[in-house]
Amino acid sequence: MQLTDNTIFITGGTSGIGRALAEAFHKLGNQVIIGGRRKHLLDEVTKANPGMDAVELDIADPASIARGASELTARYPGLNVLINNAGIMPFDQADAAIDEATMQATVTTNLLGPIRMTSALIEHLKRQPRSVVIHNTSVLAYVPLANTAVYSATKAALHSYALSQRFMLRHTSVRVQEIAPPWVNTDLIQKSDDPRAMPLDAFIEQTMAALATDAEEVLVEAARPLRDNPGAAEHAFVNGFNESIAATPIPVG
Repeated sequence: MQLTDNTIFITGGTSGIGRALAEAFHKLGNQVIIGGRRKHLLDEVTKANPGMDAVELDIADPASIARGASELTARYPGLNVLINNAGIMPFDQADAAIDEATMQATVTTNLLGPIRMTSALIEHLKRQPRSVVIHNTSVLAYVPLANTAVYSATKAALHSYALSQRFMLRHTSVRVQEIAPPWVNTDLIQKSDDPRAMPLDAFIEQTMAALATDAEEVLVEAARPLRDNPGAAEHAFVNGFNESIAATPIPVG
């Protein structure tokens, strides 16, 4: 994608990867609008980045998405980039009963939210001379983490959706890119400074460089081994991956 001269809306832009991407694009002179549920956090980020704007939006609420999309296109008719970044990552136990509310929230936020957000803006994006939809998935779309089974499944589903959407938009001005982060040191789970987690600044630097290309999948080097999960041999690969995590569990607050 072209990294400058854009009007960009980023969901989940108040923390972690979303905020870091918003600030990276803002520093390049783009008009950046962040979305989130909590006004005080939106205000905190925009105050720290003069010129950045915000729209209150709950990605889990279809009515809020519709209102937010209407507000965005009215205030920013040149909007040409949507970054579907908002997500939650609760731990679960696929070998036991999973809490219904947690399960529903994960699917609604991580999968239905990006689909609904894109659907609300897609006709507007098609009218732009050039536009981009970016889905933030995860390497866990390719190699599931067993104790975040529902989260991993939503990211696999969003990856599949991005493949279909990219094909369907092939004759339009809209390009579809997918960011698939490895474990990054953010507060998505708990910011623990675990040495296995990629530093956020290094992740953003490499991701921005990759976004500047025509790559359909934006991968940092640390993500490539998991992206290359070997087909028919994936069962042993997935089991080995989860055994390695289980040997030194991820800290959970």
